Amino acid sequence: MDARTPAVLVLPGPVTRDAVPGLCDDVRALMELGGTGVVVCDVGGLGPPGLGIVDLLARLELAARRAGGRIRLRDPDPALPALLDLLGLRFQVEGQAEEGEPALGVEEAVETRDPAV
Repeated sequence: MDARTPAVLVLPGPVTRDAVPGLCDDVRALMELGGTGVVVCDVGGLGPPGLGIVDLLARLELAARRAGGRIRLRDPDPALPALLDLLGLRFQVEGQAEEGEPALGVEEAVETRDPAV
């Protein structure tokens, strides 16, 4: 892994409450080793979203922030971002443009015949 490639933590499902502190330790360790300020959490194996998953992700994000970084979600269930948004939690999702940035592959172009706005 080079300095530009974020570390990946695969979260197998289901995750028990007892496993959460160990996963937080894993995030902190990956933050120290990675040097990118981001740990990608592969959440594809967690199953359908619920409050247990929200709690897990909030704790992992808190651990990452305390270590000076963030987590980014990979392969979330389609309902997970909606649930997180409903609860007021914002997470980066791999492949989505960050706030204020254009979507990937979108280029702004100006036609010379277009009137100025």
